[in-house]
Amino acid sequence: MVTGIIGRKIGMTQVFDKDGLVVPATVIKAGPCVVVQAKTAQTDGYEAVQLGLVDETPAKANKPTTGHFKKAGVPATRIRREVKIAPGGDPLKAGDQVLANIFVAGERVDVIGTSRGKGFQGVMKRHHFAGGAATHGSMFHRAPGSIGASSFPSRVIKGMRSAGRMGGDRVTTLNMKVVSVDTDNHLLVLCGAVPGAPNGVVIVRRAVARKPDPKPQLEKKKGKK
Repeated sequence: MVTGIIGRKIGMTQVFDKDGLVVPATVIKAGPCVVVQAKTAQTDGYEAVQLGLVDETPAKANKPTTGHFKKAGVPATRIRREVKIAPGGDPLKAGDQVLANIFVAGERVDVIGTSRGKGFQGVMKRHHFAGGAATHGSMFHRAPGSIGASSFPSRVIKGMRSAGRMGGDRVTTLNMKVVSVDTDNHLLVLCGAVPGAPNGVVIVRRAVARKPDPKPQLEKKKGKK
């Protein structure tokens, strides 16, 4: 059985749980996806499927990709990702559909996305440096400070934190709880925030290392040990 699906982040909202508490949630349009290629241990050395996200507007494809889709018998898709297959599940073949109903409410999932790009940033914003004094004639406000000795080794050590491009990285948020699943509209509502901007492409997979749900602790009465 397939362990994940491709989707797009729609945005954030609020939902009420069974206790009446407000919970921040993210809405994801998960799928519909089609299996473009099925990889097996005999041919590829591992088991996985290549999924294609079906968009409302038809995608254009060059000649090599057109042959790839024609072999699978599916329409061309603009976004394709590879997802693992759970051992012992039903094998999938090219042309099969993968929908949001592979998840159920209460299940734990991992969401993989691309964080927002913030451009070229300094060390205070990028690495949370404290900065220098702001008054008393100080001319050292947002500079990084010393980055190495002058005599030896007379160079900047690799890995030194400095200014540079920030954001636009692959980020994985672990153990998010599925609040609800709308199979008719291909929607998943997850508890918490998902990396990336609205309309960004994400992969929702079953949690790799699920943690148990937190349980309320009972308060000890005074006078009893």
